[in-house]
Amino acid sequence: MKLQRLAASLALAVGLTALSATPALAANIAVNSGFENGLTGWSCGSTAKTVTTPVHAGTSALEATAQSGDLGRCSQTVTVQPNTSYTLAARLRGSYVFVGVQGNGVTDRNTWVSSPGAYQQASLTFTTGATTTSVTIYVNTWYGQGTYYADDVTLDGPAGQDQPPPMPSGLAMTSDVVDVKLAWNASSVPVTGYHVYRGGTKIATVNATTYTATGLTIGTPYTFQISAYNAAGESPKSTAVTVTPRDGGTETPGQLPKRVMVGYLHASFANGSGYTKMRDVPNEWDVINLAFGEPTSVTSGDIRFAQCPAAECPNVESEADFIAGIREKQALGKKVLISIGGQNGQVQLTSTGARDKFVQSVSAIIDKYGLDGLDIDFEGHSLSLNAGDTDFRNPTTPVIVNLIEAIRALKARYGKNFVLTMAPETFFVQLGYQFYGPGPNNAADPRAGSYLPVIHALRNDLTLLHVQDYNSGPIKGLDDQFHTMGTHDFHVAMTDMLLAGFPIMGNQANVFPPLRQNQVAIGLPAAPWAGNGFTTVAEVQKAFDCLAKGTNCGPYRPRGVYPDLRGLMTWSINWDRYNNFEFSRQHRAYLNALP
Repeated sequence: MKLQRLAASLALAVGLTALSATPALAANIAVNSGFENGLTGWSCGSTAKTVTTPVHAGTSALEATAQSGDLGRCSQTVTVQPNTSYTLAARLRGSYVFVGVQGNGVTDRNTWVSSPGAYQQASLTFTTGATTTSVTIYVNTWYGQGTYYADDVTLDGPAGQDQPPPMPSGLAMTSDVVDVKLAWNASSVPVTGYHVYRGGTKIATVNATTYTATGLTIGTPYTFQISAYNAAGESPKSTAVTVTPRDGGTETPGQLPKRVMVGYLHASFANGSGYTKMRDVPNEWDVINLAFGEPTSVTSGDIRFAQCPAAECPNVESEADFIAGIREKQALGKKVLISIGGQNGQVQLTSTGARDKFVQSVSAIIDKYGLDGLDIDFEGHSLSLNAGDTDFRNPTTPVIVNLIEAIRALKARYGKNFVLTMAPETFFVQLGYQFYGPGPNNAADPRAGSYLPVIHALRNDLTLLHVQDYNSGPIKGLDDQFHTMGTHDFHVAMTDMLLAGFPIMGNQANVFPPLRQNQVAIGLPAAPWAGNGFTTVAEVQKAFDCLAKGTNCGPYRPRGVYPDLRGLMTWSINWDRYNNFEFSRQHRAYLNALP
């Protein structure tokens, strides 16, 4: 069919006189009209997705492209009343974009716009037949017309009364302190109440759109769903939300200030940033990670640490002065840790013997220098998942299991004030959103997401997780869009995943639970020469504003506001000094000014 002929016939159809009908109420009964809850409530073709730009209102809109046979259609079935007038409207953008209704019992209707550069409203009225109790509304484009966008698809009129309600939307956790508090959107049709499910079992029925789950075990993940019901029956269950209740304490293990700055000190090697003595580390730093303790061989588990040789670092202090400098920092409340790994320090605990040697040798370093804890900075191929190891809650890969057991042994040895931090790359953590474990999608590199079982197993012992938001390519966020390092949006998107939780490989039933806000810091290079992905002071603070205060956000909107976000980590103290202390002084002042 030629588009000109199609347009003429549509114009004639839109011009038809509506039949006499019961006046409609001015109430939208379409579900997820603005696509703010993804594609929930809509049935769509394979190209459909939600995007954050361009949008007409809110933060999301529909994007789809016609393919052979489906026209890029998204539709939903809505319960209606017979012999009643309704108004269908949508904001559309693209070449020849249609909104229409089918199954109304009289004449199927649609209308269209051609507006590639901006959203334009399209609307029509229709009347249901004498026996019509549901209609299907839709948006789509036409063959060869490229990508289109739709937003604010509304159906105004009275809801049907002889059909079960639609699936509830917007289920979210509002508090996870001891009890789990849930809230969701009110149904678009009259309901009698809502059923609450935990792990697929109905546990409560409520009349409100909130519920508090009590009697839960701290640190154990629980999965919740909601359904709505009326006299005609029960809706489908909502999208699941997984929540791990926490004890609500304001301090993580290690007794650190509310806002912290973590820096790595090049203590065992030299590079272009110059050597910095322990006593010369500025007081802006709360946690000083000694880089690095390294293995005598990849699989030995035997970790050794020594100060930078004088031939490489002519101004290196004596061992006695180095230890005295550590004591001076500790007297000021600073924590000094040994960091294991780094770019060149590959560690693979492939056996229980290597595990035990790791515990013994790391303990010897901690005891010799009187350190406060341990930083795990495993990179390279230190952590890789064996085939079939796809459950982050129950890992079976020896290098993963042995590392978890070794760290638990160190924690048990040194007690509750033992500081445990981790600095994985985004590749090992957030990439688990797309891939987890070897399989058809990432068989060539089973490292993707391989830190997840370690973080999850040790989440109650973990003081800080500061993922390296640098030296990586673009990473997909919870908005299903790729974000590029060096921008505030990248840091907001990566941190939001840690604090909101994220599905593994898109599986909403397999969600990595969120960490506590005071366990998370943002990892950054201190200077342009320190790492690929340097972010300016202004962009870093814009990201922190968005996450901690809900202000100054860019295109990416986090799933919540995180006022207890802990702070910043950088590579490194040496590079910060080389860059005239820009990172430490400006960000320390910023963090100190926060509530």
